[in-house]
Amino acid sequence: MRTVGHALAQTLVERGTEIIFGIPGVHTIELYRGIEGAGIRHITPRHEQGAGFMADGYARIAGKPGVVFVITGPGLINTLTPMAQARADSIPMIVVTGVNRRDSLGKGLGLLHELPDQLGLSQTISKHAEQVEDASALEGVMARVFGALQGRPAPVHVEVPTDVMTLPAPETVTIPDPEPKAASDLTPILDALARCESPVILAGGGCRTQNLALLKLAQRLDAPVVQTVNARGLMHAHPLTVPASPSLQSVRDLIAEADCVLALGTEMGPTDYDMYATGTYPEMSNLLRIDICDDQLSRHEAACRLTGDLNEILPVLAEQSPGKSNARGSERAEKARLAARAEIEALTPGYARFVSQIETLRDACPDGIFVGDSTQAVYAANLYYDHNRPGGWFNGATGFGALGYAIPAAIGAALADPSAPVVALMGDGGAQFTLPELGVARDENLPILFVVWNNNAFLEISNAMEAAGISPTGCHPSAPDFEAAAAAYRLDFRRIAPEQLQNALSEILPLNGPMLLEIDMTG
Repeated sequence: MRTVGHALAQTLVERGTEIIFGIPGVHTIELYRGIEGAGIRHITPRHEQGAGFMADGYARIAGKPGVVFVITGPGLINTLTPMAQARADSIPMIVVTGVNRRDSLGKGLGLLHELPDQLGLSQTISKHAEQVEDASALEGVMARVFGALQGRPAPVHVEVPTDVMTLPAPETVTIPDPEPKAASDLTPILDALARCESPVILAGGGCRTQNLALLKLAQRLDAPVVQTVNARGLMHAHPLTVPASPSLQSVRDLIAEADCVLALGTEMGPTDYDMYATGTYPEMSNLLRIDICDDQLSRHEAACRLTGDLNEILPVLAEQSPGKSNARGSERAEKARLAARAEIEALTPGYARFVSQIETLRDACPDGIFVGDSTQAVYAANLYYDHNRPGGWFNGATGFGALGYAIPAAIGAALADPSAPVVALMGDGGAQFTLPELGVARDENLPILFVVWNNNAFLEISNAMEAAGISPTGCHPSAPDFEAAAAAYRLDFRRIAPEQLQNALSEILPLNGPMLLEIDMTG
């Protein structure tokens, strides 16, 4: 008999799901009937938070939703943190859970995994969350769930009561294709670009799959391109690229001097534009914005706003934009790059060294995917760093800012592109949030280089407390013996001093499986 749980899982398979990240439990067994024999790769993390972060990393590289199966109650709650991170960064994710039987919901009967209102909890974070109330509702629910993935990507959630999951299901579940979108009217944008003389482009994560179109547009406009964190890797090493944060004064000066600012696929959030929490933003004359989300567009004043998907719009915009030959784009970009790099040198001690170390890792791993946690090395590179793969630099230090992101998200990325070198960047504090997920890298024999800067502290927070005149409290949890941890999960291991990084990489690369590299910052 084809059950509701069986049919739901098969619907995901039919819509292109190849990998599911999940921990099976008594409330989700029926879902697994639907993936049995379907050629699905099931990845079992050590914690549901790991499942969510893996789905996030997978979605960023695969270009389609990461799918998570977790149990009722604690399974969903443990997945909410990665769902919030994914929502902040516009990453598509489908989370499927069970929920207790229908006649028990909201009654506080003390059932296993019971929550007062699981769906209501999920709705605070999901773009769309819905319960399959009976077998006849399945088709409509799945149609609405896939429909919600259109527009600005984000996590969606489907819950199935345990007594519905085993009901007989329809033989077919039809999901309509999205309605074709009307072509966007670029005339106001093109007219504004034709009138300007010294434009600047702000490239956000919405551009990350359009490297060639962005390059063509920048060259036609002779415009420097400032990249937010989720756009890093675009236009690598090009004379017009400015791989630096608009929180830096040098980059703000470049933007302020422009007579037109074209913002593409960026929500203009403080973690990119005001990471020092000064309450100020870069000065922008004649701001033109294109974004997939009306709500985002409404949050900042602009001379012109256009709602649309840059995957469709950017190639057309690049083709039709006016050509400019005297905007001194390369000269302005170089000035900003040099000033930004000098600004990094004068910042928090060690930031420039962290950037150099990550550049050494990049050069040793061409076309690599670098996945970062919230840690000083990543903060430094988010300020200034030019990655060499479009979409190949992302981390948990922006938006929601969840610790423990790097290890599982790197695993998801490696599964999405097995041919790419993958490097996970973390501190000793953040690593301990999801350290057991190293076991997944070993189970799947993924050649990921896990790099841990170990200073035996949450040093960024400790420094901030001292700067505020507060005695650093709670900032120095002891680090584990990372060599013993690597051995416990059967990973190769190397411990080095910072100055030994380049030589060590020449000895250990390429990898044949996962490796933990500890950079000892305590010496």
